Amino acid sequence: MNVATRPTLPYYQPTGSECGLFEMAHDNGLPLLLKGPTGCGKTRFVEYMAASLGKPLYTVACHDDLSAADLIGRYLLKGGETVWVDGPLTRAVREGGICYLDEVVEARKDVTVVLHPLTDTRRTLMIDRTGEELVAPKGFMLVASYNPGYQNVLKRLKPSTRQRFLSISFDFPDPETEIKVVSSESRLEAGRVAPLVRLAGHIRKLSGMDLEEGVSTRLLIYAATLMAGGMGVNAALEAAVIEPLSDEPDVQQSLRDLISTIYG
Repeated sequence: MNVATRPTLPYYQPTGSECGLFEMAHDNGLPLLLKGPTGCGKTRFVEYMAASLGKPLYTVACHDDLSAADLIGRYLLKGGETVWVDGPLTRAVREGGICYLDEVVEARKDVTVVLHPLTDTRRTLMIDRTGEELVAPKGFMLVASYNPGYQNVLKRLKPSTRQRFLSISFDFPDPETEIKVVSSESRLEAGRVAPLVRLAGHIRKLSGMDLEEGVSTRLLIYAATLMAGGMGVNAALEAAVIEPLSDEPDVQQSLRDLISTIYG
């Protein structure tokens, strides 16, 4: 879990009307679901919007063992005393902040039960262990994200949960925008970033065939950062693209061949 209040705006390049929709959802107390592939900018978008609105942001990376108690809080032993400690969701509700649940489908099922009263007209959070029922103030916002491409029978966002949220679909930005993003984040000049983005476009066409998922904008930023620091193209792409994308020698070699085609 991470909480951040940013004095300056993190870099984010809008690709449509997502900023306006986020603001309207926030102003009207509506929950928001972000859908899209790994590394396409969902988390950065939430960070940018929280900073734009001047709101405290509680980010929770969801995983198999994440329980409702991890979000709400628990009693802990401190200095010989048993004291209640709020979890990130409870703190966001009390402060009227934003709670962002990244990859919410990875969390345990009891998390969904806790979220439902916060995503309808009740806007309440029940803390069974203390007997409190918190009513979310104006300004509190629940945001969640997931990658539809990785859904399976055992881990799927149920319609009863999905239909409680407004939704925005994210994808990788168009080449021109992606060049701006990668260049800004890595400090590598745009002319050297352009072949990286072109390479990413070719790799993403392989997604679902040889690769589970295409290369993320995040990985392009990693590669560009290494290159900006003086590392050669092949070494940077080996560490930031080839190795992260696949463990299969045949697939890795295909990626190297593609790199050679792009870079000559």
